[in-house]
Amino acid sequence: MIVIETINDLSHHIERAKSMGKKVGFVPTMGALHPGHVDLVRQASLQTDLVVVSIFVNPTQFNNPNDLLKYPKTIEADLALIHDLADLVFVPAIDEMYPTMHTKSWDFGPLTSTLEGYYRPGHFNGVCTVVEKLFNAVHPDCAFFGKKDYQQLAVIKALVAHEQLPVQIISCETVREEGGLALSSRNMRLSETQRSEAQHIYRTLSHIAEQIKHESIEAMEAWGRQQFEDQQGWRLEYLTIVDAQTFEPIEKKTPGRAAVALIAVYAGDVRLIDNLEWRW
Repeated sequence: MIVIETINDLSHHIERAKSMGKKVGFVPTMGALHPGHVDLVRQASLQTDLVVVSIFVNPTQFNNPNDLLKYPKTIEADLALIHDLADLVFVPAIDEMYPTMHTKSWDFGPLTSTLEGYYRPGHFNGVCTVVEKLFNAVHPDCAFFGKKDYQQLAVIKALVAHEQLPVQIISCETVREEGGLALSSRNMRLSETQRSEAQHIYRTLSHIAEQIKHESIEAMEAWGRQQFEDQQGWRLEYLTIVDAQTFEPIEKKTPGRAAVALIAVYAGDVRLIDNLEWRW
């Protein structure tokens, strides 16, 4: 495993690998790695010849400055966790990625304007800006993203199509704790009590997915929201069911159509997101 800090050094290694016919796999991260990240890196190692992992806490995707300040930074532990799986680890400074703090703007309709796009203004502009920068630096053949950040994944696919970037986006299943809580770097900030109570998020989504074939979408959304209204110390931001591709409301249940239930909820000051998809 080689740790690299500059785009020039990274390009040198990538060009050499590609000249040898190697397929490059890329896993972009913001550090604070956990087994979910390790699974992405493992998938990349199984499907490509050279695995590149980036560790960069992207400042432009944080609409809340306090959230950026509190984001956990565990670089030594991160490197140890992926030591045997990654070939190159790109750890750039902010100035390396952003000579100026300019971000581009993208509008992909409901993909960028609803839910995370609505509650976190500018978030997806920051995500798309840094992903495009990273793709241009790494030139990956494949990039691996987890479904836990379901809307982000949809936005990145739209970005790749819009900008005609020559990279295949590979979606990987959400990795969960034994009780169902989706693994997230933010989980480090949960108390033991909050972590236990957070299992209720996945239980709620699972019940919706089981009952949605027999109940109306509106009824299941209302039921899901009710589960968090009386839970002390928790604040629901959204819980909704949309088309899994367009993120538009579903007016009619159509056989074979993919849908997804998405949730964002605060445990104290820790914001957690999750989702569950299905087909009718």
